[in-house]
This record gives sequence, C-alpha cells and structure tokens, in this order.
Amino acid sequence: MSSVSQKNPVRIFVGHLWHADHDYQRIFEYLESVNNFYYLNTSQPDNLPSGGREAQKDELRRQISAAECMVLPAALHARNQDIVDFMLHCAKAFDKPIIALEPFGAKETVPKAVLDFSDEVVPWDQRQLIDAIKRQARHEESTRFDVIDFTLD
Repeated sequence: MSSVSQKNPVRIFVGHLWHADHDYQRIFEYLESVNNFYYLNTSQPDNLPSGGREAQKDELRRQISAAECMVLPAALHARNQDIVDFMLHCAKAFDKPIIALEPFGAKETVPKAVLDFSDEVVPWDQRQLIDAIKRQARHEESTRFDVIDFTLD
C-alpha cells in the first residue's frame, strides 16, 4: 500500500441513510480541515435509487466496493438497523475495514452489532479519525508526536 497523497487519495465510504445528516457532514468537516490529507468520497447519500430495497442495496454495494475503508457513525444503527447491518455485512464481504465513530456528544454506547464488525472504534476526534483511516485503509502509522508545554517554577 502506498501512502496517502494528492495523486493517491484514500477512498472512503461514510455510512449514511440516504441523506447527509449532521454526523455525515461533521465527518467531512473533520477531513477537510486537515492539511495534506487527501481523500475521495465514494458515498453518495443523495443518490437514492428508485426501485425499492434491492436497488438501494445494489447502490450501497457499488459505493462500498469503490472504497478502501468505511467510516460509520455508530448512532446510525439506532435509526435504521436494517440498512446499517447491510452496510456492515457488505463492507466485510468486500474485505473493507470498518471504523466506527462513537455516538457524538451522547452517553450512548456503540451498539454490539457495530462493535462486532468494526476493526477500530474511535471517538469524535479529528486526529484519531484521520489516524484510524490511515491505519485501516493504508496500514500507515502516525509519525506525529504530542508536544506538551510546561513551565518549571
């Protein structure tokens, strides 16, 4: 695997329920605000196909198969278990790593079904999300160091 670059962006599918809700938009705000992190969004929540449930599943398969990893806001599971379970099974069938995001600002826990399928679970933290995407999609470890400022009295 090669590292993430402008010529080689990481392809990411972000779980959705056929609309770009607040969690979906927040993920992209995080991704957009990082310098030198290049990605291609394979999810298309506005592309709800006509033709019912099977057409929706086919469209989700297409979106997920084009990705290198899946980012799933875990709170989606409570809103529509059937679609989320399908996305989880589909990602695993295509051998795509799954990164689950803990429910944002809530006391809720990550549902067991999501935990069982996830390769990594991260909080809503931009740095941890980016590092998880690099680890899971490209097997890159972060080379960042934390800098701690302190003064001696």
